[in-house]
Amino acid sequence: MGTRRKSGRKKMAKPRTSAGLCNGSKVLITDNSGAKIAQIINVDHSKTRLRRLPKASVGDVCTVTIKKGRPELRGNILKCVIVRQKMIFRRKDGTRLCFEDNAGVLVSKEGDPRGTEIRGPIAREAAEQFPRLASISSLII
Repeated sequence: MGTRRKSGRKKMAKPRTSAGLCNGSKVLITDNSGAKIAQIINVDHSKTRLRRLPKASVGDVCTVTIKKGRPELRGNILKCVIVRQKMIFRRKDGTRLCFEDNAGVLVSKEGDPRGTEIRGPIAREAAEQFPRLASISSLII
């Protein structure tokens, strides 16, 4: 019997944060890839009870469909990393944080961003998990 090797990027332990987005939620795309608004259709690597809809929080990778943006992107199914959420979440040091909007950044299957810059702040949880996002972002909170 052969062994199955794990492929893809290594999974880091993400601290548990309150899930602020569920299936069907609309998120603003905050990079310059050409998409404006996307809708979450699935949350990757989420394990829930049978028939319960998956929820996403800051730093999660989601499958989204583009609702508004350039015509060649509209209707496509892409991967997105959540970088801001409206719902308050608590950090390990006890501070609580929330943002003004729900926002995400389009990424490739390997986790590289599709755009070259990110407008607005991003959460530290997303920046720690995706160093390439941290390098092109303007502000990390």
